[in-house]
Amino acid sequence: MVSWSGGKDSTMALYHLRETREYEIHALLTTLSEDYDRVSMHGVRRTLLEEQAKSLGYPLRKVFLAKDISNEEYVSKMREALMRGKAEGVVAVAFGDIFLEDLRKFREENLDNVGMRGVFPLWKRDTLELASSFIDLGFKAITTCVDSSALGKEFVGRDFDEEFLSQLPSSVDPCGENGEFHTLVYDGPLFNKRVSHSIGEVTFRDNRFYYCDLLPQE
Repeated sequence: MVSWSGGKDSTMALYHLRETREYEIHALLTTLSEDYDRVSMHGVRRTLLEEQAKSLGYPLRKVFLAKDISNEEYVSKMREALMRGKAEGVVAVAFGDIFLEDLRKFREENLDNVGMRGVFPLWKRDTLELASSFIDLGFKAITTCVDSSALGKEFVGRDFDEEFLSQLPSSVDPCGENGEFHTLVYDGPLFNKRVSHSIGEVTFRDNRFYYCDLLPQE
């Protein structure tokens, strides 16, 4: 299974897994907010994520999490999802993580507890090179959330392209690996059809994050 946010890093992880042909992709595994019916942190509507998975041609396994979920509850819910996958023959979960050591360790420990392993196709890649490669390959993404402690409101609801990269402050990782921004990928070489959407309202939440609502379109 591929740990799936719908953003560019999980998409690039899927792309590299497909290119190596070493794994059979069983499903995309995603976490959604129980309270908002949206992708956790990214703020993307579940319906758009479902359209994305359909275009990519993979089943979407959804884990719903409460807004104030404890770490213990999170681990328990993920364990249930992993055990379901294991019963279907899944032996590993792939992630789009690039350099956060603590996060990788956390993931590997939880997988080890259910007899599975982690796969990290993008690990230690240069993030500027990775971001540019994503664009050069023809993937299309839009920023759905930005952390106002790192970026201004003007960076949300924008296409993730070379112009976007060129305007990022030097303190911001080109892939947003420290959580500076999040994206939705809506088209590219893995997609059977574009995920149609329109730009909705921009809101400011938790005194920190700007979210751009993307509206599904036929």
